Amino acid sequence: MTRFAAPLLSALLSLLLGACATAPVGVAQDAAAARPYADRAPASPAEASAKVHVDLGTAYLQVGRYDVALDEAAIALEDSPSYAPAFHLRALVYMMVGDEAKAEENFRRALAQAPGEPEFNNSFGWFLCIQGRETEGLERLALAARNPYYRTPAYPLSNAGLCYLRLGDTAAAVTHFQRAVEADPGNAVALFNLADIAYRQGDFVTARTHLIRLHQQSEPTAESAWLGLRTERRLGNTEAEASYAAQLRSRFASSPQYQLMLQGKYE
Repeated sequence: MTRFAAPLLSALLSLLLGACATAPVGVAQDAAAARPYADRAPASPAEASAKVHVDLGTAYLQVGRYDVALDEAAIALEDSPSYAPAFHLRALVYMMVGDEAKAEENFRRALAQAPGEPEFNNSFGWFLCIQGRETEGLERLALAARNPYYRTPAYPLSNAGLCYLRLGDTAAAVTHFQRAVEADPGNAVALFNLADIAYRQGDFVTARTHLIRLHQQSEPTAESAWLGLRTERRLGNTEAEASYAAQLRSRFASSPQYQLMLQGKYE
């Protein structure tokens, strides 16, 4: 079933935890209190220069220029050979191009320098989840989410929800998506997945409520418009169903969801 991209990816490319609240093996418990690199002043002129190149490389990553992003990471490491965000940038690039071995190597090099950095733990946690190492990934995501200095805990919380869905644990997924929405009421990943789960469970009123909140915060996607159409169809709201159909027709005519609508394949 198609879902929104994980928060890490949507952020880069547009991204007290119950059962997963233990620190990863080999990471000190007090590492969770580490301040993010984004909130620190560079420690030296060399690190300041490295930061400029990492920021530039991240911008290139966001527009799919992975080669240039790697070049900027390399320049940053020439300026400051142990600068952890440069290794993290490399890891993200290799993750995007599908080189899992180099991605993990660079995630671990970044975390060796900054084991409590929440952004690193969030992205590495999601990487582990999509590699089929969900238990390890959930531990990393928990470490990121409980960091009191992290400004975007909704990212690891919603990533954890997606990770639990991969494990087939819908109840835990719902809990984490709900916590993500508490942390960030406009979190699109969490709202969409809460709506999707409610729809699949036959709770169409709740699905509709989450979709309304989602579309108040962000523009519909083909996936969310299609879910909205089917939800309103189930509720017998023909006017709202027609509105979603019009959006699919005018904005997403090349999408698989529009083709399913034309074929009348609503389930």
